[in-house]
Amino acid sequence: MNSNIKNRDEIEDRYKWNLGAMYKSLEEVKQDMAKVQELLEQFKSYGGRLDNRETILEALLLQDQCDQLMEKCYTFAHMRLDQDNTNTESLALFDQVKTLYVFYSETFSFFIPELMKLDYAHLQSYGQEEKFQDYRHFIKEIGRNKEHILSESEERILSSFGELAGAPKSIFQILNNADLKFGTVTNEKNEPLELTHGRYQLFMQSGSRKVRQAAYNELYRVYTSFKNTIAQTLGNSVKKDCLWARLRKHNSALEASLFADNVSVSVYQQLIQAVHNNIGYLHKYIDFRRQVMKLPELHMYDLYVPLVTELNKEYSYEEAVETMYQGLSHLGETYLQDLKQGLENGWVDVFENKGKTSGAYSTGAYGSHPYILLNFNHTMNDVFTLAHEAGHAMHTYYSHRNQPYRNASYTIFLAEVASTLNENLLIHYLLGQTTQPKEKLFLLNYNLEQYRTTVYRQTMFAEFEKMIHERVEQGGSLTPDSLCEMYYDLNKFYYQGVVLDDEIAMEWARIPHFYNAFYVYKYATGFSAAVALANQILSGEPEARARYLEFLSSGGKDYPLELLKKAGVNMETPQPVEECLRTFGQRLEMAIQVPH
Repeated sequence: MNSNIKNRDEIEDRYKWNLGAMYKSLEEVKQDMAKVQELLEQFKSYGGRLDNRETILEALLLQDQCDQLMEKCYTFAHMRLDQDNTNTESLALFDQVKTLYVFYSETFSFFIPELMKLDYAHLQSYGQEEKFQDYRHFIKEIGRNKEHILSESEERILSSFGELAGAPKSIFQILNNADLKFGTVTNEKNEPLELTHGRYQLFMQSGSRKVRQAAYNELYRVYTSFKNTIAQTLGNSVKKDCLWARLRKHNSALEASLFADNVSVSVYQQLIQAVHNNIGYLHKYIDFRRQVMKLPELHMYDLYVPLVTELNKEYSYEEAVETMYQGLSHLGETYLQDLKQGLENGWVDVFENKGKTSGAYSTGAYGSHPYILLNFNHTMNDVFTLAHEAGHAMHTYYSHRNQPYRNASYTIFLAEVASTLNENLLIHYLLGQTTQPKEKLFLLNYNLEQYRTTVYRQTMFAEFEKMIHERVEQGGSLTPDSLCEMYYDLNKFYYQGVVLDDEIAMEWARIPHFYNAFYVYKYATGFSAAVALANQILSGEPEARARYLEFLSSGGKDYPLELLKKAGVNMETPQPVEECLRTFGQRLEMAIQVPH
């Protein structure tokens, strides 16, 4: 493995994505940006004129045309910057696109409120006409939202408070990312290193328990010293959520948040209950972890250590791709051929280069093929990352290919299903291939940690969010002590078998997601749906694969729960979460049987 990071021009073209498939030159992008401005000026003329079907249809078609071009410009600009953040041309282009995006958002701001004012029965009748068929779901959404939209003057007032409403989140981000300074931690080589958020994750995976404990204690020492300030920011964020829900005539902040996806509160409650019913599997996993680590007792800082350190096995990118194809063979020849065609024709940016954005993601604009950014480093984890991002890319590819623009985008609620299903299929394949105990335990540990951190941990977060919002809605207050007490008690239930140091009571203070309320539950439901769908496909259930491929092609043409039902998973019952956690139990039994 070459430790020297190359300049971008030193990497072979076959390992770079082909942005030329979107735009051949910066001049072409700028032409489209100028076209967006022209279309926005045209769109302004529809203000106050949305009073008949022909004008409304014209406005919808013009908005789609403008949206597609804006999305294409934005996607290209951020990818061009991500491939090399030091490129001044790319920086300038992205700044220009962001400025245009502000103008674009302002221009369209009148559109939905004006449609909301119309007689909904008339709008519904338009939706029955063939020329409006691509807009039926959009029209249905207007009707569903109507009772929660205020008068024009009230909406303007609410909108003007937008920046203030976001203050708790922005204050926390500045405090957490800029102002909080942690001390130093001495690593395994006896070197003092400054503790940062990124290094904390690395320290938690250290083979040295002394290093893990020192990092853990230092991190929470600093958060504890700011507990009054952070309790105020989180408390005010929760109050804002509750106030906004009340103003928009929802029964609770939870109901208001779930409304966007047309998800009932019972889905959220059933997730928590199903996890409670299957908490024994987590406790058994904790005991298994303690035994493998040969520790008399387990502390919270022992939970992230890999039970098997990264295998010495290295994968070339080509080997990783071939391994992924084998793992995804259950999805059928058409899926594999479409994916192969993409990977061989400029979808993927494979290796790290100087200035390249870290991590991995998949993105795409309607009318262009999807793209995948990787920083491939030849490990088993990188093979899983490739499969994960390929899942996102194929979901985008099929949805864009089969849906009109207005219905092509799938919601966040569904976003992790395709990616996680691919990882499940790959794990199943690799476990069937390996005969080496160390490799088998590595794979199982990787998978078990996915369940622990995505289903159990995110559900615990979701339960905490529910508790703190209910406390405010019932007239209570959120003090540092009450937040710590609630959070500590949850950990006591979820992590039975772990020695709970006092520090864990402060973990709520460092979770950014709590400022984007009732979001994290989607990780747990998405993961559970993916496991259920993967199990159906692997069992050879007739039609399971066809239903799943139809799901990938559905974009956002219906509400997420309805699309999942058609795929074969009903998230309105506890069954998928129960099945997911039973699968966790089965994988745990497999791990227990591996010699270690």
